[in-house]
Amino acid sequence: MMANRVQKGNRAGRTRKKVKSVANGRLRLSVFRSSKNIAAQIIDDAAGKTIASASSLDANLRDTVSKGSDKDAAASVGKALAERAIKAGVKDVVFDRGGYIFHGRIKALADAAREAGLNF
Repeated sequence: MMANRVQKGNRAGRTRKKVKSVANGRLRLSVFRSSKNIAAQIIDDAAGKTIASASSLDANLRDTVSKGSDKDAAASVGKALAERAIKAGVKDVVFDRGGYIFHGRIKALADAAREAGLNF
């Protein structure tokens, strides 16, 4: 039986491969979720650089959310990421859920990013 970390890595790899095949040059919005926090970043895979990022551990977001492990924190991270991305000139991205199920905090982050102006 495979270890949980290996299985998660395999799921993330399958998701990333599918995302890159349909990206058509768009940037990738990658999400990381832990038991206590959530983070997201927009990555330019061609240049290997991060364009914008947001996390529930950011100083200005930490003051607005009570804890980083709920849907409200995920929504505020998604909104902050979208604002930073638009400020950097990015509108269209591909969503990389990183092996996580599109449910709960991941869905809340994606919905908030869409409402704030990102297209995916």
